[in-house]
Amino acid sequence: MHEFIGSWQIVWLSTWPTNQVNLKEAGLFTFFEGQSGKFQFGTHQGSMDVRVSTREPRLEFSWLGESDGKKSFGRGWLEFETPDEGAGMLFIHGGKEVGLELRRKT
Repeated sequence: MHEFIGSWQIVWLSTWPTNQVNLKEAGLFTFFEGQSGKFQFGTHQGSMDVRVSTREPRLEFSWLGESDGKKSFGRGWLEFETPDEGAGMLFIHGGKEVGLELRRKT
């Protein structure tokens, strides 16, 4: 998973305008060694259990988090067409399907 480790800036979410993505702090996905990660955007934050595909540059994850004090959970995936850009989906259980695009934070 080493090629994905680090912070990735959210550059687009299908259901939130940019000023909402960066409401409290910069919208980010961060991946750590050991198949874990975290994300934050708007009032949402969560921790991820990450799995890396061995056949293509793709991550799949489940997540637990909260928004405005309410617990939430779901799953998602990200594909990386280049080493510095990714796109995918975040699924909120019982809620929205969110398209997203990321750029490696330098």
